[in-house]
Amino acid sequence: MLDVPKPQQNHLLAALPAQSLERLLPYLELIPLPLGEVLYESGDILHHVYFPTDSIVSLLYVMEDGASAEISVVGNEGLIGIAVFMGGESTPSRAIVQSAGHAYRLPCQRLKDEFNRHGEMLQLMLRYTQALITQMAQTAVCNRHHSIDQQLCRWLLLSLDRLQDNQLTMTQELIANMLGVRREGVTDAAGKLQRLGVIEYSRGHITVLDRAALEQLSCECYAVVKKETDRLLPSEPLPPTDE
Repeated sequence: MLDVPKPQQNHLLAALPAQSLERLLPYLELIPLPLGEVLYESGDILHHVYFPTDSIVSLLYVMEDGASAEISVVGNEGLIGIAVFMGGESTPSRAIVQSAGHAYRLPCQRLKDEFNRHGEMLQLMLRYTQALITQMAQTAVCNRHHSIDQQLCRWLLLSLDRLQDNQLTMTQELIANMLGVRREGVTDAAGKLQRLGVIEYSRGHITVLDRAALEQLSCECYAVVKKETDRLLPSEPLPPTDE
């Protein structure tokens, strides 16, 4: 029998003091996130936020002609739906499951109620939003100035940080859609990494064999995002504030 993911596998939920998490627990619903499922489309009004435990969700900007490019990835370090507490209620991006797994779903109003207590949830959500903005900005810079090879390395590292092992299930076509590049470019870049012994790729399954080499081959964008995320997000529960 497979272990059922716990809320604390999501780093934001784990960082909440016990009393804050206890207020949310009755409303947190564990749901499966199959590969390719769309959690919301551009312009949708959000009714739930999602706290991934062992899944990865990509936020994509979709052009009028159907072309798309990833603006950020969200896994167990964060949540899907920052527009809820930022006041916008909707977002111009699409949220699609990049790596199958699970998430805890929470009604938007419950998140707002906790956020409006002006306690730990508010502090945590604002710090997470800053980390997410850093990732989005660095992704834009990377897509403009760095090679497809470097972009692929960055993407693989960001994905690995959000998974429990060194394997990803992802076709080259999907990776190309995420990076906003031609599939042939991803095929060439993945082939180089495989010949170097950094990854093993077969039928949509990618196994990272040498993470250290992957970090060396990546541009500085991965390190910038990881450093800022580690700085902003706590590794243990926040101390409770006086209410």
